[in-house]
Amino acid sequence: MNVEKLPKLHEAFGNSFNIGAAVNPITMVTQKELLTHHYNSVTAENEMKFERLHPSEEVYTFEQADQIVSFAKSNGMAVRGHTLVWHNQTPEWVFQNSSGGKAGRELLLARMKAHIDEVVGRYHGDIHAWDVVNEAIADSGSELLRSSPWLASIGEDFIAKAFEYAHEADPQALLFYNDYNESVPEKREKIYALLKSLKEQDVPIHGVGLQAHWNLKFPSLDDIRRAIERYASLDMMLHITELDVSVFTHEDKRTDLAAPTEEMLERQAERYGQLFRLLKEYSGSITSVTFWGAADDYTWLDHFPVRGRKNWPFVFDENHHPKESYWNLLKEAKADQTFQDV
Repeated sequence: MNVEKLPKLHEAFGNSFNIGAAVNPITMVTQKELLTHHYNSVTAENEMKFERLHPSEEVYTFEQADQIVSFAKSNGMAVRGHTLVWHNQTPEWVFQNSSGGKAGRELLLARMKAHIDEVVGRYHGDIHAWDVVNEAIADSGSELLRSSPWLASIGEDFIAKAFEYAHEADPQALLFYNDYNESVPEKREKIYALLKSLKEQDVPIHGVGLQAHWNLKFPSLDDIRRAIERYASLDMMLHITELDVSVFTHEDKRTDLAAPTEEMLERQAERYGQLFRLLKEYSGSITSVTFWGAADDYTWLDHFPVRGRKNWPFVFDENHHPKESYWNLLKEAKADQTFQDV
């Protein structure tokens, strides 16, 4: 099927929100036609993370990140930056002093600021939104924040400081806190408490990123709705930042499938339709929906969390052909526009 003949997803939802995809230097080549036709926003999958951009204190490696920004600019796409401060994919040197011990508060704050100044400053005006702090909330238990070197050396205000530094580096950029399991009630309330605290401190935060790594059953539509309403009550912008719908439920550990079953595809299509119907209801708060990839030939869910298992989480298959899920998205979009049959 000729991609050019298909209704463009970003145009279909143009009255509701941007439609984005995570990309990398390989998929920008292998999926170029699909990406440039259907998506009007891109996020670097890994190429803007600390370890990729800043492998040692005096060395920055911007080549691949620059390629993504150039790709987006040449194709009229927006760019979301991902991510500035995270406990993962950050080099060990960041958290060490000159003798190899733990870096103290002032040293680590200085390194954080230098990194943010350099990275955000470089893409000033080219990147409209940043995931400033990623996954800082504890998944369970009574603690609000997860244990991390940032927290251990700086203290709880490392989050506020990151947002302050990012705002100083680019006052026009939209700044987000980003996390997963954002619709699980226990974690939702922790994320809400953090966001509320930051707002009350007048920290320059503009929104919350809901990663949305969901599957055929989990989380429930009611829990997603409650999460959206809870965050939106803070008068914050919401972005769906890393959307995929695994065809495997949590308890399904099969590794023998060479292709998704018809039942999986039918349930996935139904699920995507339900999700986008719900997201459109809140398009006054949700301004961007980004898939964590574009088509089933490449997904981080291959071999995760089950080794040796292929997954098929997107609305385009391994050959970049539209699945039933794609057509269900268009059905949900038709309340805004009318499409010709293809």
